[in-house]
Amino acid sequence: MSAKPGSKAANKSASSEPNAAAKLHAPLARLLRPLVRLCIRSGMTFPALTQLLRELFVNVAEHDFALEGKEQTDSRVSLLTGIHRKEVARLRGAGAPVHETPATLSLTSAVIARWLAAPEFTDAKGEPLPLPRTAEGDAPSFEQLVASVTKDVRPRAVLDEWLDRELVRINGDDEIELVEAAFVPRGEDDSKWHYLGRNLHDHIAAAAQNVSGPAPRFLERAVHYNGLSPKLAKRLEARSRELAMEALKTANREANRALAKDKGGDARWNFGIYVYSEGDAETPEGSGEGGQS
Repeated sequence: MSAKPGSKAANKSASSEPNAAAKLHAPLARLLRPLVRLCIRSGMTFPALTQLLRELFVNVAEHDFALEGKEQTDSRVSLLTGIHRKEVARLRGAGAPVHETPATLSLTSAVIARWLAAPEFTDAKGEPLPLPRTAEGDAPSFEQLVASVTKDVRPRAVLDEWLDRELVRINGDDEIELVEAAFVPRGEDDSKWHYLGRNLHDHIAAAAQNVSGPAPRFLERAVHYNGLSPKLAKRLEARSRELAMEALKTANREANRALAKDKGGDARWNFGIYVYSEGDAETPEGSGEGGQS
């Protein structure tokens, strides 16, 4: 959980909840298991991960757990993290590895979001229209779409990049169509690593806030059933994808419309959905356990 220096959350130490660390052990082990699997698959070794965690512990303790009106000392950071004071002194000020959204990725997301939301670029069902490269007057076109988001990048440059990344295709009428790949980074597309960090961060931050505060602040729920046949699991997964995309498109349209009247500021909002399915060895087959949490 991230908190502002001097806040109640920042000043609350582990000693105020003596059983919190013990209770965190099992869910943290389950949470980290797929990340450890990803580390091994990607070639990130345990010593490299240990160094990253050491830097993060120092950075978070330094900035998120500072006492209001008092200088954060090496000794207090050492006390909070369990890291030796000399190591704390060496690591402080280095800064945690934080990645801002790459400019090209930010532009791509903004243009696609508008293509999916603005009524002039969607059909009666809310689906993105195929767009001619250019058009006369106020008729919708790809050039007009890009220009409605930015004047700093030529539409032709955006089109060339998107064709290369297979985000769009040219149909038989020489119109530009948005394809499904635009929603899911794949292959060697570096944007998938950005979304991995952003979406997992936001989901975990919401869950951590909910278990740390007096009452859940964020909506973080799931419908879950165990003991299913593979056939039913596959059918439910396909249906949940349809429901998820409908919800995401609706949220995007409403946010895009509201954005046009918004004064702007420093706030950030993320509405995410995930679907997961696997063979669950923890539940006997046929138990039919299910629920919502």
